[in-house]
Amino acid sequence: MTLDRAAGLAESARALADGELTSRAMVTEALARIEASQGSLNAFRIVRAEAALAEAEAADKELASGVRRPLLGVPVAVKDDMDVAGEPTAFGCPGEFPPVAEDGEAVRRLRAAGAVIVGKTNTCELGQWPFTEGPSFGATRNPWHPEHTPGGSSGGSAAAVAAGLVPAALGSDGAGSVRIPASWTHLIGVKPQRGRISTWPRGESFQGITVNGTLARTVADAALLLDAASGNHAQDPHRPPALSMSEAVGRDPGRLRIALSLKPPFTALPARLLPEVRARVVELAEKLSRLGHTVEEADPPYGQIGLTFIPRATAGIAERVRDVPFPDLLDRRTRDAARLGRLLGGPPLRAARRAEAVLHRRIGVFFESYDVILAPTTAAPAPRIGAMLNLGGLATDRAMIAACPYAWPWNVLGWPGVNVPAGFATGGLPVGAQLLGPANSEPLLVSLAAQLEADLRWHERWPPQQATADSPAA
Repeated sequence: MTLDRAAGLAESARALADGELTSRAMVTEALARIEASQGSLNAFRIVRAEAALAEAEAADKELASGVRRPLLGVPVAVKDDMDVAGEPTAFGCPGEFPPVAEDGEAVRRLRAAGAVIVGKTNTCELGQWPFTEGPSFGATRNPWHPEHTPGGSSGGSAAAVAAGLVPAALGSDGAGSVRIPASWTHLIGVKPQRGRISTWPRGESFQGITVNGTLARTVADAALLLDAASGNHAQDPHRPPALSMSEAVGRDPGRLRIALSLKPPFTALPARLLPEVRARVVELAEKLSRLGHTVEEADPPYGQIGLTFIPRATAGIAERVRDVPFPDLLDRRTRDAARLGRLLGGPPLRAARRAEAVLHRRIGVFFESYDVILAPTTAAPAPRIGAMLNLGGLATDRAMIAACPYAWPWNVLGWPGVNVPAGFATGGLPVGAQLLGPANSEPLLVSLAAQLEADLRWHERWPPQQATADSPAA
């Protein structure tokens, strides 16, 4: 027996536990799909074929002896900003990187749950941009439309899951980098509460704005991977209370007060919500209303929240650039951002960090009137491959803000958000919407997303097969 690409994370784990097939067979199939698609989609930076097969054989021995773990023997992928023992962590950068000695905490926990890490997925240079392209690995393509990007910076993970190469994958989200590619590839993308999934060996990633999250085709699969990866290293500075996401999947969310927020948060550059994206998000709001929720237009009091984001983001880039073996090979935009980060790394950074508590109080008041915010994940569908690759710094910022003005405030706040598919724009490009909540609200967001999924059945729609097999070479 074999499982086709439609088998999700939970179904794969069940089939292995029930003895319907072996982990070696399942991992072999995943590796074959990865190899067949690598010349077209280019989702992976590193494929761990030999190591993954050895891990699969070890999992089969455990399964045969009666051991049961949540993901025992199931193939998954992780973004190439996460440490996997014995592999380099290039994080989208050019040059040779040394292999790391130990798994990062999130990978360690996936292994403890029994998962087989088949590879590390592509990401743009230090995760800065909403596209996954670069001179060190080429362009990762969108399974729905290979001439378009899957988004970024977790574009490799999104492409791998959307094409059915693996049932689920970890990504990271510093300004929407899980939610944006999930939106543009018709996936569930969960950005959890800061600290829910450890970023160790960095206690804080990018001054606390970046967290690890999950990408999957269904809410249940995203929740299962989130539960498996969740937890903290002993030295993590952020340790939210333990929560079960899987238990929330089938739970009735109750009748909620939902704020439909269509206005982009303040940015120094203009951003406009495209009418076709607006229409899809409004349709989702209408569906929520028909499901019994109270939905009304209202915008959180973001104020000038963007002024607190830039010092943290650029200081984080400066920290990462210090660790790169060959900084002279980096994109000029990366080097310029690191230079700015060094300038802002003193009093401006401390002021930005202090402002978070003020923002928590001010935006927290909004959640006295509403339970959840529904907002666009992006203002536009995925751009074409190459549209942002060779732009200068300011032009890149303009293009990013025009396409993706909605996701980043929740990174400043450190609160959870879930991208859900919202339908398709012109030409069949997927678009998404965010469900956003206050601190530790993942179970509520997950239960609401699952309620929508049960009604809309978005996971039953797949990219065209020719897009994943016959698309242009990267």
